[in-house]
Amino acid sequence: MIGFVRGKVHAYGMDYVLIDVNGIGYRINFYHPEALSIGKEMTIYTYQNVREDEISLFGFLSLAEYDLFIKLISVKGLGPKIASNILSRSSVESIVTAIETGDIAFIKRMPGIGNKTASQIILDLKGKLVEGEDVQSNETLNDVSEALKQLGYKSAEIRPVMKKLEKEEGSTDELVRKALAMLIK
Repeated sequence: MIGFVRGKVHAYGMDYVLIDVNGIGYRINFYHPEALSIGKEMTIYTYQNVREDEISLFGFLSLAEYDLFIKLISVKGLGPKIASNILSRSSVESIVTAIETGDIAFIKRMPGIGNKTASQIILDLKGKLVEGEDVQSNETLNDVSEALKQLGYKSAEIRPVMKKLEKEEGSTDELVRKALAMLIK
Protein backbone atom coordinates (compact mmCIF):
# COMPACT_ATOMS: atom_id res chain seq x y z
CA MET A 1 0.00 0.00 0.00
CA ILE A 2 1.23 3.51 -0.78
CA GLY A 3 1.16 5.56 2.47
CA PHE A 4 2.17 8.93 1.05
CA VAL A 5 3.55 10.52 -2.10
CA ARG A 6 6.09 13.34 -1.97
CA GLY A 7 6.90 15.23 -5.14
CA LYS A 8 6.18 18.24 -7.32
CA VAL A 9 2.73 19.13 -8.57
CA HIS A 10 2.77 18.51 -12.31
CA ALA A 11 -0.90 19.23 -13.05
CA TYR A 12 -4.24 19.28 -11.26
CA GLY A 13 -7.99 19.54 -11.72
CA MET A 14 -10.97 19.99 -9.41
CA ASP A 15 -10.78 16.42 -8.13
CA TYR A 16 -7.27 15.15 -8.87
CA VAL A 17 -3.58 16.01 -8.79
CA LEU A 18 -0.67 14.61 -10.79
CA ILE A 19 2.44 14.42 -8.61
CA ASP A 20 5.84 13.98 -10.28
CA VAL A 21 8.01 11.72 -8.13
CA ASN A 22 11.40 11.41 -9.83
CA GLY A 23 9.87 11.25 -13.29
CA ILE A 24 6.90 9.04 -12.40
CA GLY A 25 3.49 10.72 -12.33
CA TYR A 26 0.96 9.58 -9.74
CA ARG A 27 -2.68 10.49 -10.37
CA ILE A 28 -4.31 10.99 -6.99
CA ASN A 29 -7.98 11.73 -6.32
CA PHE A 30 -7.56 14.97 -4.39
CA TYR A 31 -10.29 17.44 -3.48
CA HIS A 32 -8.25 20.42 -2.25
CA PRO A 33 -7.22 22.27 -5.42
CA GLU A 34 -6.81 25.46 -3.37
CA ALA A 35 -3.71 23.89 -1.74
CA LEU A 36 -1.98 23.25 -5.08
CA SER A 37 0.25 25.21 -7.41
CA ILE A 38 2.27 23.87 -10.35
CA GLY A 39 5.86 23.04 -9.41
CA LYS A 40 5.20 23.13 -5.66
CA GLU A 41 6.82 20.30 -3.67
CA MET A 42 4.34 18.64 -1.34
CA THR A 43 3.50 15.50 0.60
CA ILE A 44 0.09 13.91 0.16
CA TYR A 45 -1.04 11.09 2.45
CA THR A 46 -2.73 8.41 0.39
CA TYR A 47 -5.20 5.57 0.57
CA GLN A 48 -4.91 2.93 -2.15
CA ASN A 49 -8.33 1.64 -3.22
CA VAL A 50 -8.29 -1.67 -5.07
CA ARG A 51 -11.36 -2.85 -6.93
CA GLU A 52 -11.90 -5.51 -9.54
CA ASP A 53 -11.77 -2.96 -12.37
CA GLU A 54 -9.58 -0.19 -10.94
CA ILE A 55 -6.74 0.72 -8.61
CA SER A 56 -6.85 4.32 -7.43
CA LEU A 57 -5.23 6.62 -4.88
CA PHE A 58 -7.10 9.08 -2.66
CA GLY A 59 -5.02 11.90 -1.22
CA PHE A 60 -5.19 13.97 1.98
CA LEU A 61 -3.36 16.99 3.33
CA SER A 62 -2.99 15.62 6.88
CA LEU A 63 -2.97 12.37 8.80
CA ALA A 64 -6.08 13.56 10.67
CA GLU A 65 -7.96 13.76 7.35
CA TYR A 66 -6.63 10.35 6.36
CA ASP A 67 -7.68 8.78 9.68
CA LEU A 68 -11.20 10.21 9.45
CA PHE A 69 -11.44 9.01 5.83
CA ILE A 70 -10.58 5.44 6.94
CA LYS A 71 -13.31 5.58 9.56
CA LEU A 72 -15.84 7.03 7.11
CA ILE A 73 -15.30 4.29 4.52
CA SER A 74 -15.91 1.70 7.23
CA VAL A 75 -19.54 2.90 7.36
CA LYS A 76 -21.92 0.64 5.44
CA GLY A 77 -22.81 2.16 2.08
CA LEU A 78 -20.12 4.86 2.13
CA GLY A 79 -17.43 4.55 -0.52
CA PRO A 80 -14.12 6.37 -0.92
CA LYS A 81 -15.42 8.99 -3.40
CA ILE A 82 -18.24 10.13 -1.12
CA ALA A 83 -15.95 10.04 1.93
CA SER A 84 -13.41 12.23 0.08
CA ASN A 85 -16.17 14.63 -0.94
CA ILE A 86 -17.27 14.93 2.70
CA LEU A 87 -13.71 15.82 3.74
CA SER A 88 -13.45 18.38 0.94
CA ARG A 89 -16.51 20.28 2.19
CA SER A 90 -15.65 20.74 5.84
CA SER A 91 -12.84 20.54 8.37
CA VAL A 92 -12.04 17.36 10.27
CA GLU A 93 -13.01 19.07 13.53
CA SER A 94 -16.42 20.13 12.21
CA ILE A 95 -17.19 16.66 10.89
CA VAL A 96 -16.10 14.96 14.12
CA THR A 97 -18.14 17.43 16.19
CA ALA A 98 -21.22 16.84 14.00
CA ILE A 99 -20.89 13.07 14.38
CA GLU A 100 -20.23 13.20 18.12
CA THR A 101 -23.19 15.53 18.75
CA GLY A 102 -25.50 13.63 16.38
CA ASP A 103 -26.00 16.62 14.05
CA ILE A 104 -27.79 14.84 11.19
CA ALA A 105 -28.66 18.14 9.45
CA PHE A 106 -24.96 19.05 9.11
CA ILE A 107 -24.02 15.63 7.76
CA LYS A 108 -26.95 15.63 5.29
CA ARG A 109 -25.57 18.83 3.73
CA MET A 110 -22.57 16.86 2.47
CA PRO A 111 -22.68 15.72 -1.18
CA GLY A 112 -24.12 12.25 -1.72
CA ILE A 113 -25.44 11.94 1.86
CA GLY A 114 -29.11 11.39 2.53
CA ASN A 115 -31.01 10.89 5.77
CA LYS A 116 -30.36 7.14 5.93
CA THR A 117 -26.60 7.45 5.30
CA ALA A 118 -26.27 10.35 7.76
CA SER A 119 -27.97 8.27 10.44
CA GLN A 120 -25.73 5.30 9.62
CA ILE A 121 -22.59 7.47 9.93
CA ILE A 122 -23.64 8.67 13.37
CA LEU A 123 -24.67 5.18 14.46
CA ASP A 124 -21.38 3.61 13.35
CA LEU A 125 -18.92 6.34 14.36
CA LYS A 126 -20.33 8.21 17.35
CA GLY A 127 -17.98 7.73 20.29
CA LYS A 128 -15.27 6.15 18.12
CA LEU A 129 -13.66 9.28 16.72
CA VAL A 130 -12.06 10.62 19.89
CA GLU A 131 -10.86 7.32 21.36
CA GLY A 132 -7.52 7.43 19.56
CA GLU A 133 -6.56 10.72 21.14
CA ASP A 134 -4.29 10.82 24.16
CA VAL A 135 -6.77 13.15 25.85
CA GLN A 136 -8.36 10.37 27.82
CA SER A 137 -5.23 8.33 28.46
CA ASN A 138 -5.59 8.01 32.21
CA GLU A 139 -8.33 7.33 34.70
CA THR A 140 -8.31 10.79 36.30
CA LEU A 141 -8.84 12.53 32.95
CA ASN A 142 -11.61 10.04 32.14
CA ASP A 143 -13.30 10.94 35.42
CA VAL A 144 -12.94 14.67 34.72
CA SER A 145 -14.41 14.25 31.24
CA GLU A 146 -17.36 12.25 32.60
CA ALA A 147 -17.98 14.83 35.33
CA LEU A 148 -18.10 17.61 32.73
CA LYS A 149 -20.52 15.58 30.59
CA GLN A 150 -22.74 15.08 33.65
CA LEU A 151 -22.73 18.86 34.11
CA GLY A 152 -24.14 19.24 30.59
CA TYR A 153 -21.04 20.11 28.56
CA LYS A 154 -20.72 18.61 25.10
CA SER A 155 -17.74 16.56 23.86
CA ALA A 156 -16.78 19.34 21.44
CA GLU A 157 -16.50 21.77 24.37
CA ILE A 158 -14.67 19.30 26.59
CA ARG A 159 -11.97 18.12 24.15
CA PRO A 160 -9.91 21.35 24.00
CA VAL A 161 -10.01 21.69 27.78
CA MET A 162 -8.91 18.07 28.24
CA LYS A 163 -5.92 18.67 25.97
CA LYS A 164 -4.84 21.53 28.25
CA LEU A 165 -5.38 19.40 31.35
CA GLU A 166 -3.11 16.60 30.09
CA LYS A 167 -0.10 18.53 31.39
CA GLU A 168 -1.74 19.34 34.71
CA GLU A 169 -1.48 17.22 37.83
CA GLY A 170 -3.93 16.91 40.67
CA SER A 171 -6.93 15.05 41.96
CA THR A 172 -10.11 14.64 39.96
CA ASP A 173 -11.79 17.42 41.98
CA GLU A 174 -8.91 19.84 41.38
CA LEU A 175 -8.87 19.10 37.66
CA VAL A 176 -12.66 19.49 37.42
CA ARG A 177 -12.35 22.95 39.04
CA LYS A 178 -9.60 23.91 36.58
CA ALA A 179 -11.66 22.61 33.64
CA LEU A 180 -14.74 24.58 34.78
CA ALA A 181 -12.63 27.73 35.09
CA MET A 182 -11.43 27.22 31.49
CA LEU A 183 -14.94 26.53 30.21
CA ILE A 184 -16.43 29.58 31.89
CA LYS A 185 -13.90 31.91 30.21
